[in-house]
Amino acid sequence: MENAEIARMFERTADALEITGENRFKVRAYRQAALSVRNLSEMLEHVVEDDPKKLKSIAGIGEGMQEHIIEIVKTGKFKKLDKLLKKVSPKLLDLMDVSGIGPKHLKALHDELGVNNAGDLEEACKKHRVRELEGFGEKTENKILDALGEYKRSEGRMKLDEATAHANSIMEYLNKDKKNIKRLELAGSLRRGQETVGDIDILVAAKDADKIMKKFTDYPEAKKTIAKGKTKTSILLNSGIQVDLRNIDEERFGSALIYFIGSKAHNIHIRKIAKSKNLKISEYGVFKGKKNKASRRQKDVYKAIGLKYIEPEMREDRGEVEAASKGKLPSLVELKDIKGDLHMHTKATDGANTIEEMARAAMKRGYKYIAITEHTKAVRVAGGLNDKEISKHLKKIARVNKKLKKIKILKGAEVDIKEDGSLDLADKTLKELDIVIGAVHSKFNMSEKEMTQRLLRAMDNKYLNIIAHPTGRLIGKRKPYKFDYEKVFKKARKNNIALEVNAHEDRLDLKDVHCKLAKEIGAKIIISTDSHATAQLNNMNYGVITARRGWLEKKDVLNTLNYKEFMKKIKRK
Repeated sequence: MENAEIARMFERTADALEITGENRFKVRAYRQAALSVRNLSEMLEHVVEDDPKKLKSIAGIGEGMQEHIIEIVKTGKFKKLDKLLKKVSPKLLDLMDVSGIGPKHLKALHDELGVNNAGDLEEACKKHRVRELEGFGEKTENKILDALGEYKRSEGRMKLDEATAHANSIMEYLNKDKKNIKRLELAGSLRRGQETVGDIDILVAAKDADKIMKKFTDYPEAKKTIAKGKTKTSILLNSGIQVDLRNIDEERFGSALIYFIGSKAHNIHIRKIAKSKNLKISEYGVFKGKKNKASRRQKDVYKAIGLKYIEPEMREDRGEVEAASKGKLPSLVELKDIKGDLHMHTKATDGANTIEEMARAAMKRGYKYIAITEHTKAVRVAGGLNDKEISKHLKKIARVNKKLKKIKILKGAEVDIKEDGSLDLADKTLKELDIVIGAVHSKFNMSEKEMTQRLLRAMDNKYLNIIAHPTGRLIGKRKPYKFDYEKVFKKARKNNIALEVNAHEDRLDLKDVHCKLAKEIGAKIIISTDSHATAQLNNMNYGVITARRGWLEKKDVLNTLNYKEFMKKIKRK
């Protein structure tokens, strides 16, 4: 049982309680518990197994929540939520994932318009019934309809972080049978690092196929077995995601990996390359007539058709085959290259930890520097700080900096870019900061021309260093706002302003194709986590994966530099 699943159960419970009119304190307790669980670095399943009493030490987890966690971990079910789901339709609750819809909105839509699912809501919007409700209006109706489009496109898919957690757990479980397993590898879109995943594909080379398939179907989180055989078995997890396990002969494991990693477009392209050389490539190997020239290792398979090895994240048929044939593939950035994290929040605004706790967590990851970047006053919902409060906060950062000698803590802020392109702090305050991150948090529906001008004006501020989550998207919830990418990226290059790859699982922004465009234009990149708790520093991996999908190299990413070099490069010209 993954922490994310337990957190999701608590979130759904809170939503259902709010919709049914439960008191706000009880609702808040479940939301706080969900937040605490989601931000934990230690698996609750292990805590319950080893020492359930340790649950008491987790912030936001009272005695009642402890009992709920033990129940969920031991049974895989939550009776309280099950009872609520008899009153509130699960499909109605799913609409909480639609951007702009909160519990109060959802209750009104359900009670007054009879909305029970996405189809009902879409119909109500198209018939202009939503705008007639008190507190909605035409603009809200149009926003909901727009957000529904994003929601429907991501329905049935899982975000990268959730799919990764499930895959890692399954592979760790299977790997316990070490004597039977010769090779075990992740495949499919998850291996390529796509931002959302439909299902999980795993390849195994096992001595005893029956034994490994039996172990797979006995996985504790398996809800049911869809199909079972010696070469392929499929299970459905409690979370609703399908996992396929294929048993592959070790001699053809490399060619099978290429085939099952995909993408389909990439595989079609390399088949054409093989055909042009009078070869045939398939999941079984590279053949010249009946002779198998290569199949055991991926590198050998690519080499047999005249290509350099292509990293899985690049296999989308976006020019990687041509680059491989010319020996011009980039040497992709790696997680180990990252020297610092430049975007994080503490208890001063909407974070869960102190400055020192965030710094110490970064030190454990081997980072040499971080930036503490609180929200500013325009973001009221996050407790944003005004100029005076920022100045006081910087003194707290300075005190921790003196205390911790092995890491540099940069004084920063995530400053709101207002509608007119001005920044949400006075220049005299910005001057006090080591790092100024500009971010758009409002007025997402501006025209492309207006949003472009907004960003360009912001970049004229001589203190701005980084544009955070530059497109403003939330995966499956909110589309990116419109602007001229080429103009903005060129201005970033000219003014020495870095573009962020925000590694938060809901953002991954810039996305892969925009990373590639930024690289081609010559703009520099920062990969940071936007962490609101110490455990979220682990999300750096998703930012690196996104950067790799965008062909970024170590030299393209500023926070791969040591502290002194980084400070020289980030300084405005």
